[in-house]
Amino acid sequence: MNIMDKINETAQFLKDKGITAPEFGLILGSGLGELAGEIENAISIDYAGIPNWGRSTVVGHAGKLVYGDLAGRKVLALQGRFHFYEGNP
Repeated sequence: MNIMDKINETAQFLKDKGITAPEFGLILGSGLGELAGEIENAISIDYAGIPNWGRSTVVGHAGKLVYGDLAGRKVLALQGRFHFYEGNP
């Protein structure tokens, strides 16, 4: 499977879960993970359940994608960052 096939597979998976184009995105690293709890009407998916997605192995990083409403806007938040040393490209 080439990179575009992987991107399309992941995008379709997220669409099938009800995730549409967000207005903005957030990467919630160390100390910011609790902000995901403020997202209303949240759809939360563990990174491990998303095809072709990286993994977060750092203690304290939840490893979840969270989509929903924050301050009246559609937001997509990564609750836990990816790191090169974890084997992510």
